[in-house]
Amino acid sequence: MEKLSGGGLSSGLISFLEVLDRGAGATKSGGTTRRAAKMCILDVDHPEIESFINWKVREEKKVAAMIAAGYSSDFNGDAYRTVAGQNSNNSIRVTDEFLEAVQKDGDWQTTFRTTGQVHKTYKARDLWNQISFAAWACADPGLQFDTTINDWHTCAATDRINASNPCSEYMFLDDTACNLASINLLKFLDPTTGKFDIEGYRNACRVSLTAQEILVDYSSYPTERIAKNMGYANLGTLLMVQGIPYDSPEGRAWCGALTAIMTGTAYKTSAEIAKEKGPFPGYADNQVPFLRVMRKHRKAVDAISKKHVPADLFKAAQTSWDEAVALGEKHGYRNAQATVLAPTGTIGLLMDCDTTGIEPDFSLVKFKKLAGGGYFKIVNQSIPAALKHLGYNEAEAGGIIEYAMGTLHLRGTPHVNVDSLKARGLT
Repeated sequence: MEKLSGGGLSSGLISFLEVLDRGAGATKSGGTTRRAAKMCILDVDHPEIESFINWKVREEKKVAAMIAAGYSSDFNGDAYRTVAGQNSNNSIRVTDEFLEAVQKDGDWQTTFRTTGQVHKTYKARDLWNQISFAAWACADPGLQFDTTINDWHTCAATDRINASNPCSEYMFLDDTACNLASINLLKFLDPTTGKFDIEGYRNACRVSLTAQEILVDYSSYPTERIAKNMGYANLGTLLMVQGIPYDSPEGRAWCGALTAIMTGTAYKTSAEIAKEKGPFPGYADNQVPFLRVMRKHRKAVDAISKKHVPADLFKAAQTSWDEAVALGEKHGYRNAQATVLAPTGTIGLLMDCDTTGIEPDFSLVKFKKLAGGGYFKIVNQSIPAALKHLGYNEAEAGGIIEYAMGTLHLRGTPHVNVDSLKARGLT
């Protein structure tokens, strides 16, 4: 809809995304059957935002029609291979101004990129409803909160953050990338006492960040600019074996404390390395925004609900950030960014995790394909430990697991320990 210098109008964003989508479909990561990872992000004030929102919804309707006509519903089958948009994650970059317009039922304007003139005026809630419906219908698009992301940006003096990697855990400057290293949280929980090894966890974070600092210079990257990041996996399992609901004040407090300890320890270690080797090259230009964000992290620790997390875990979160800020103020930081919470799909499997990064378990029972054909069912291995922690004896736990294997859920399960559930406020 925008004029070209040689006359006529541009064919538009979607036409080029379809070309790139075909290119991604022809690329298999690592030479295997896994599709290429590609992210498409569009600002919410872009002239083609409405088409972008509904792009995959339209394509999914075509797939449904083809399946109804007899084509395979397999993701690698002819139906999905025929339509566009299946080789990328789509996200919309929304600002606080847009979200406020949604709240107030106000107007929202899209603008031309070449002239800055207004293209069209919408009701913000109309776009919001389209986004919500599309996400429900086909799981795309996702949302990226542009204002908040840039408010927590450590290198704001260099440039703003415009986008993310395909899984959205890595938010940083254009033309940067990340190395990932994840820590299995369950390894630090004593199965007998239920006590979390805080010092062991902090030491693992310190060693991991130091190892990342060493290896990053020996790796090969598409560009010279690089960042390295650590994170954790198996949070869902850690909560499950303790009988803590994922969506609960306790669950959120544990998540906040563990993340604070990891991130604070990482930046403390980064400051220690900076003392010996100097901060990263752009630190001098970004010292003010960097320290501002570090202090925001420290302040955020105090918002963790103390009554829903062990006292020593909360104290460790505070101490980690006290040390990270104090050392950073003296020496700066070696790393522009130190932590991300990745999905850890492949990494999680290699570490024998029942759940991935920060996510809950997607299913209590899994179906594993066998190389020679067929499959077998396995129950989440944290369930027996969780049932023991909740007070079930071996026979009761066996009956519950057998029920889950047969029904694939726990609704109506036998041997419900009502007293244990009441004690945890779960009834």
